[in-house]
Amino acid sequence: MTAGPLVVLVGPMGVGKSTVGALVAERLGCAYRDTDDDIVAEQGRTIADIFVDEGEPAFRAIEKSAVHKALAEHDGVLALGGGSILDADTRALLAGHRVVYLSMDVEEAVQRTGLNAARPLLAVNPRRQWRELMEARRHLYTEVARAVVPTDGRTPEEVAQAVLDALELKEA
Repeated sequence: MTAGPLVVLVGPMGVGKSTVGALVAERLGCAYRDTDDDIVAEQGRTIADIFVDEGEPAFRAIEKSAVHKALAEHDGVLALGGGSILDADTRALLAGHRVVYLSMDVEEAVQRTGLNAARPLLAVNPRRQWRELMEARRHLYTEVARAVVPTDGRTPEEVAQAVLDALELKEA
């Protein structure tokens, strides 16, 4: 086991990484960190604005840097942006960590994201785009994960407990 986060959460946008991550951190008595929040704080603008102003490749470079920094610095629960696993170097770095893939089906995703315009990758035909994103990413989430925890029809508290159970971690 390499140094770094106690738990790393990956999965698609809207799956509940931030909510579940904060609950898991609370139960483990450790700090919670979200790389999307790091990016917004560092850049002084929203992720949607970065996408619009600079494009996805520029955002992915910023994201890669934020994820690598967080993996090196943070020792609590870490949530990664939905597309962070697209980068091969990031996937390689995740190999030694307790990574949990939070999964959900498209109907749950539509309900949770509310087809939100703030999600730049879902701006046009969100259902189809979400399916296409998942077809491209699902195997990458699975590749980096030590455990897969379905979130469909579960409360955040139930998902948090399932994460702890999957990793055999005990509450503080």
